[in-house]
Amino acid sequence: MAELPDVVQQVLRMHAPFIHAVVHALRDRSQLPQLMESLRAAEQQGWSRLVAALRQIIAGRRDAGIRLGLDEEDGIIVEAVLRGLDNPATLPDSRRPDGAAAAPGLATLITAARHGDAQALATLANMAEQMLRAGGDMARLGGIMRRLVNGERDPDALGRGMGALGHQLLLDILNELGQDTPH
Repeated sequence: MAELPDVVQQVLRMHAPFIHAVVHALRDRSQLPQLMESLRAAEQQGWSRLVAALRQIIAGRRDAGIRLGLDEEDGIIVEAVLRGLDNPATLPDSRRPDGAAAAPGLATLITAARHGDAQALATLANMAEQMLRAGGDMARLGGIMRRLVNGERDPDALGRGMGALGHQLLLDILNELGQDTPH
């Protein structure tokens, strides 16, 4: 079986712009109003525990107890913020990866989940949930993850309602999945 992408690295890549925004706002307090607006929006999208932890950091708390009650993804984000405050050089790369770079990792997770890997299935479910929250093509892609795990490969049926970029990402994923199929 192919090695799973590192969950921590995936979370950091996915949330790098947000992590940077939090750290920059804490280093330059003139950016706090924008951050607080972002936190309100995140809270409305179901990120209440993460937002509560970040508000504690904004208030000056830095101890390990701040991560209590957070799920794995939220804990990774909070840890990255705390590390970034101590040393900005530790901040994750905030450049957005293109869809072609995401396809191999998603295909690896889909294949592993399809073969019964519980960790891959849990990671994929978490990613699908994040995609659903993002809306648009990402929500549509998140909504078809189970179908991909179950072996569906029809790009027309899977890509129904997607825009050009979402459909291309789907095709890239299907292409990667096709490479794993025995001939």
